[in-house]
Amino acid sequence: MKVTYIHHSSFSVEFSRAVFLFDYFEGELPVIPKEKELVVFASHKHQDHFNRSIFELEKEYPTVRFLLSKDIRMSENYRRRMGISDEAAARITYMGKNQAIDFMVGGQSLKVETLTSTDEGVAFLLDYEGRSLYHAGDLNWWTWIGETEMEYKDMTRRFQSEMEKVRGRHFDAAFVPLDPRQGERYFWGFDYFMRVTDTDVAFPMHFWGDFSIIDRLISNEISEPYRKKVRKILEKGEVTEI
Repeated sequence: MKVTYIHHSSFSVEFSRAVFLFDYFEGELPVIPKEKELVVFASHKHQDHFNRSIFELEKEYPTVRFLLSKDIRMSENYRRRMGISDEAAARITYMGKNQAIDFMVGGQSLKVETLTSTDEGVAFLLDYEGRSLYHAGDLNWWTWIGETEMEYKDMTRRFQSEMEKVRGRHFDAAFVPLDPRQGERYFWGFDYFMRVTDTDVAFPMHFWGDFSIIDRLISNEISEPYRKKVRKILEKGEVTEI
């Protein structure tokens, strides 16, 4: 399994028969072998997670499938105004919160589940070729200095409720927000996820180009139980073999 960091929260994961592309909105795409089936995921419609340019991939990869959060749903009129072809539209599947689907990709079963984001859209959980993945999208413990007690309690309840759904679950690779905008609370969601799951390799994301936040987590004593599992990303296009 080959993981390529593209930009922000966008990664590609290449298997023996398929390639999965997550939350692409800009940046250089890795080479995607034509003999492998491509599945494109978009966790929600925010501009740093979704770009309509993904539908251009249908021209180069005619068997591509698009798994999109339901908040991205487009009407036929809107789609045509945006120049999204009928062929690309026919390959879209919209997924709601707490939903599961199973379909064949590259001759193998792909199981996809969703969680409810604490912001917009969904998080994705995948099982394919005996490997398991988690992509959080914007599911995170979005707590901020200066928020009200009511806001804090509501966010904490919603985030921890979603994490209970994955407690004890194993993931070969997980892509989890580590956002420096949260100040001293930057690690709260990442740390909580790592403590409730059995994750082999965790890729920080959503760090707005501040790669130093990864070193900050690794050097923080809070990460001692799992710091060897945190993948230190140094640049765009970086490849990790798992």
